[in-house]
Amino acid sequence: MGRDFGMDTFFLDFLHSLTILCVESDAELHPLYNEIFEDIVDKIIFAGGCEDGYKKFIDNKIDIIIIAYEMPVSNGLNLAKRIRKENHDIPIALVSQVQSVEIVMDALNTNISSCIKKPIIDYKILEAVIKNSKILLANKYIKDEEEKKNKELKEKEAYITFQEDSAFAKELSILRNDFYYQMNCIDKNSVSLIDFLYKPLDVMSGDAYSVRKIDEKREFYLVVDGMGKGLSASLTSMLMTSYINHIIDKMKAKNSFDLEKLIYKSIEYIKPILLEEEALAIDFIVLDSSKNRIDYAKFAMPAILMLNEQSEVIKLKSNNAPLHKYHVSFKISSYDTSDISKFLFYSDGLIENSTNIQEKLYANFIEEDFKNSFTREDLKNKIFEKIDIFEDDITLIFINKLDFSKSLIVQRSFNSSLEDVDSANQWYAEVWESLIDDESVAYNAGVVFTELFMNAYEHGNLGLSNITKHMLIEEDKYFDTLAEMEKLSIKKVIVKIDKIEDNASTYIITQITDEGNGFDTQILSEIFRNSKKFNGRGVFVSRKNSLGIYYNSNGNSVLYLNKI
Repeated sequence: MGRDFGMDTFFLDFLHSLTILCVESDAELHPLYNEIFEDIVDKIIFAGGCEDGYKKFIDNKIDIIIIAYEMPVSNGLNLAKRIRKENHDIPIALVSQVQSVEIVMDALNTNISSCIKKPIIDYKILEAVIKNSKILLANKYIKDEEEKKNKELKEKEAYITFQEDSAFAKELSILRNDFYYQMNCIDKNSVSLIDFLYKPLDVMSGDAYSVRKIDEKREFYLVVDGMGKGLSASLTSMLMTSYINHIIDKMKAKNSFDLEKLIYKSIEYIKPILLEEEALAIDFIVLDSSKNRIDYAKFAMPAILMLNEQSEVIKLKSNNAPLHKYHVSFKISSYDTSDISKFLFYSDGLIENSTNIQEKLYANFIEEDFKNSFTREDLKNKIFEKIDIFEDDITLIFINKLDFSKSLIVQRSFNSSLEDVDSANQWYAEVWESLIDDESVAYNAGVVFTELFMNAYEHGNLGLSNITKHMLIEEDKYFDTLAEMEKLSIKKVIVKIDKIEDNASTYIITQITDEGNGFDTQILSEIFRNSKKFNGRGVFVSRKNSLGIYYNSNGNSVLYLNKI
């Protein structure tokens, strides 16, 4: 062909992979096209008209199209316009005897890649195809690079997600909670419900907390806030929390818990780790029900809120500066909690958050919301009503002491039998009928009762495990086995229903106690965090249809609340 198009081996190999569609009604020109391209491209597909050309474009993988303008029925530009509706980028070369201004303008508007004048000169048509092939190759390179980057990005994102999930799981294992879905039984007439809200802004949170049961009368509460953002603050908080839990474990093993020693050891541990400009806000709190006392060392944390029997909010402010690298001394203070019914410990991310009420900070509302909240759910709803976007990590611990000395409505015991399961459900429904006209509230309470009473009967008193239960159901032996097990059981299920008035609201507290061996309630943390792995339908349903469920430390008594 007498011209050097500067084609290297790589480009020639690319040309050899292409398929050209040639739409030409003059069949005498087909051999010419074939002669030009047969040794250069992989395949040439010929079409004799616009309809035939469109069909072959749709049915085949085409890389470049050559279209004759002059054809019977419809011109080549009309075909090009139809193709452009399907594919905006495929190179199209228009071959025409006439190249008027109107045709050229129409071709440009149709995004025609090349215009070639007849009669066909081989190197001209080849030059156009090579030019378009180079554009194709460049686009292919760009696309391949984009796909490569997208693949790398997806792999990186998957890896980051995996790392974040692992890091968050590690954080949750560091945040020890001995009262996860547990009530703290103070005496026969009162329990404390200890609830939590932990809402990190990012996976690596600057906030941390732990709640530890020291003995039957004392609990230790820790709230940590790394004063800063990002990985450094998170590492400091998690290291401090992990170390404190380690020291508490050692003290508990020797029955030698000492708050002053715990604080001293913790400060000495973290000081070398802190950066020069870094500080740590932290609460060390001990509640002692035997002495009706709270002992606390607060390092630049928001005030502890407490509610007394006169419905007054008491504030215990920080008694220590932020913990820093050169900290020397600290102070522990005490307060008499004889007439205190509620407590709130929290990090400053909550009160420094903007609200949707005249852009005021939540610090303006927290005392009133705390005062008027009976449960953590009440407080959480009030918080979420006022805060649309959370700007920092949020951690809070809400404690409410329930006094049952004058609140009992009714108490009844039932035998361990399916007959008594039905009787208990009927009896419970009748109790609720006497309490409230709202059928939806009564229905939700009944759903929870059915789930938890059945658990007390079959898992508690009869000792039937979930694995055995499902095996018996599959073998169609479940009810026969229950009938046999009932004959050997003299254990009872005791149901107690209390009513407590609080801030113009009424709460019904139902407690179901069996005489079985109970279970380790710490398994609930795994159930709620890994719902897909566990079968615990009962606890999910119960939590959803009440203001919260709380087990005793033995796991054989469960309490739940409904608001009427």
